[in-house]
Amino acid sequence: MKEVIRERARDLGFDDCRFTTAAAPESAPRLQRWLELGYHGEMAYLARNAAKRVNPDLVLAGARSIITLATSYANRSVLQSPGMAGTIARYARFADYHEVLADKLKALTAFLNEAGNSSARSLWYVDTGPLLERDLAQRAGLGFIGKHANLISRQLGNWFFLSEIITTVEIEPDPPEHNRCGTCTRCLTACPTHAILAPFELDARRCISYLTIELKGSIPVELRPAIGTRIYGCDDCLEACPWNRFAREGRLLKPHARADLDAPDLLDLLALDDAGFRRRFADTPILRAKRHGLLRNVCVALGNLGDPASLPGLEKAAQDHEPLIAEHARWAIDNIRLTCP
Repeated sequence: MKEVIRERARDLGFDDCRFTTAAAPESAPRLQRWLELGYHGEMAYLARNAAKRVNPDLVLAGARSIITLATSYANRSVLQSPGMAGTIARYARFADYHEVLADKLKALTAFLNEAGNSSARSLWYVDTGPLLERDLAQRAGLGFIGKHANLISRQLGNWFFLSEIITTVEIEPDPPEHNRCGTCTRCLTACPTHAILAPFELDARRCISYLTIELKGSIPVELRPAIGTRIYGCDDCLEACPWNRFAREGRLLKPHARADLDAPDLLDLLALDDAGFRRRFADTPILRAKRHGLLRNVCVALGNLGDPASLPGLEKAAQDHEPLIAEHARWAIDNIRLTCP
């Protein structure tokens, strides 16, 4: 059954498929310590669902196996365009991966249930379920957790999405992967805000991905300069990883690439109203940030660029009905005037 399921997964477009048991991950104490230190910031759902994350049986009673899947989004890197262009994390320059992968996961889950038995029950997730997916993926042999706390595959580098199927069907597990970072610390050095406090220890509150996506309020003033022109997420620690020399473009995501998100014009984005924002980013992960979140980030990026040509747009944004946008626009204006009197 195992190889039949793996072959079906590859037919559906997944780049790798591995299996592990539904036993509790061994990292429960590390998760609890991380939460106690407050490193999760405003991501309260991580603490709220902590019990499930360390006990898969609470996610699906009677679970016996977990299938872990990788979907590559490699080869979406572009050189920064001249002018006032923003930088979007590579994974978000596609249609929303949750939607892209959903139908494939539904099909694989149905295939699994049919291949199992009449009483088989299975649930699928695309980074939305209360599972410690990186820990499970390492135990399944899909990759190893690097010093930047992301999963690294020897076949895919670290440019891939994770998804899982937890099931009552018992499937022989694959052997686990072992850490292969060695003495490399490139990811720690690359982090602009020093969010990777030590190998394998991330303070999400300082991470640019957290600051530009998960954080709902004001970005701490002392961290704004380090954000540069990043307006949604950050790839710096991933870019630095030498295992990316093995990365390869995935079949599943390629047709869903959004070239217009490679280097978007910041002033165009700053001019978006609510309806324009929804039209521009419909069916992309960026919709999650909402207009006030994205334009907050755009203001910070323009302030960091320091081009006086952005002042008229920022002065208009300083009067925006969204206080979050107005506050960050005023910061950007002050920053530009200080650097270009």
